Amino acid sequence: MFLYSGSSELNNHSIHPDWQLTLDHASLTIIIPIVEDSVNTTKHLIIKDSEEEVFFVKEVTNSVRNLNTSSLPDIASLDSVVNEFTSTVNNVWEKNSKIINVTKQSKSWWNNNCRRDLENYRSTKSLEDWKTFY
Repeated sequence: MFLYSGSSELNNHSIHPDWQLTLDHASLTIIIPIVEDSVNTTKHLIIKDSEEEVFFVKEVTNSVRNLNTSSLPDIASLDSVVNEFTSTVNNVWEKNSKIINVTKQSKSWWNNNCRRDLENYRSTKSLEDWKTFY
């Protein structure tokens, strides 16, 4: 049995000489703690090719254009401009993103086109629509 020596949880094994029977070696057991199967977390997300993405890009682009970078005589002035930009991007992100639950079933490739094609297949039950969705 190979165990991780740096872990007190995984380095506790039991030797069972009474389980030996006709074998010339003793059985070993270990209890391995297993975390909950579903660890949910949330994150902010803007779906690719969505209206929210268009608005986000447009607002961030406008904020870059409106930054006053004509005079940055010292590091404090640069910090101020960078902080203003950061604040604007954070506000625009919060405004346009939505909170989603990330689970083990989450699919990073799923988008509005997938959703639309699946709904189309479900309404028609056509083999061609299934192929389009698939």
